[in-house]
Amino acid sequence: LWIHKNEICEYLPSLNFALETALLDLKQGGGKMIFENDFFCKNTGIDINGLIWMGDRSFMQAQIDQKLKDGYDTLKMKIGAIGVKTELTILAGIREKYSENELTLRVDANGAFEFDEALELLEKLKMLGIHSIEQPIKAGNWKKMAELCKQAAIPVALDEELIGVNKDQQEELLSQIKPHYIILKPTLLGGFEICDSWIDKAEKLNIGWWMTSALESNIGLNAICQYTYEKYNSLPQGLGTGQLYHNNIQSPLEINNGKISLSDNGTWDLSQLNFNN
Repeated sequence: LWIHKNEICEYLPSLNFALETALLDLKQGGGKMIFENDFFCKNTGIDINGLIWMGDRSFMQAQIDQKLKDGYDTLKMKIGAIGVKTELTILAGIREKYSENELTLRVDANGAFEFDEALELLEKLKMLGIHSIEQPIKAGNWKKMAELCKQAAIPVALDEELIGVNKDQQEELLSQIKPHYIILKPTLLGGFEICDSWIDKAEKLNIGWWMTSALESNIGLNAICQYTYEKYNSLPQGLGTGQLYHNNIQSPLEINNGKISLSDNGTWDLSQLNFNN
């Protein structure tokens, strides 16, 4: 199975990630330990960003207020849905209360802007002390993205741009575009071995990276957290999106003060996976 698992990666990356996780779990004895490190063995936490989802202004502001109360010192806000003027106003409101030293702000555009629009926006974001922007323009146009990264007033991170890119294309993409960061989602890229390849190539080119979960259940999130800890990246990670589920699998995973960890008091409840019921 391990030999053949990557054969399905190109077309079914999430299935490849699930198979790789299952095989690693089996190798470790089937006790939810995917990698033997302090995240699993000593419940050491990982710094994460608080994610602010798109919506109307009041909805987004309410999320921001709650995340700040929850102790996050890095927030990532989705932009490109309710109008740039409104989104910049929200960001400016945060920055009036919290300096760059107190709170790191990231934004994620999900390819919402055209090239010229993005260039102008990045200048405005620089004035607000924004750490970085994810995928400012649509994926697939390497030439325009390379020019944007070259001219960008703030660091640009690639996200969707990486999806569907095979190992033979990774170095070409990174060398041509020269992003400041890449965002790695094991579920959408095809698992941990693929992420290893991206990380190796990025680090050789002095390109930073961080991990992000992508609406996995707690089983997948547990595996990604352990992998993330294994890679020793000090940046706040994009982990914890499983909180959005009302029917997620009960697990020891918990988030406190901007860190995700495994609780001593939590338990796994896999009864939802009993397909005989």
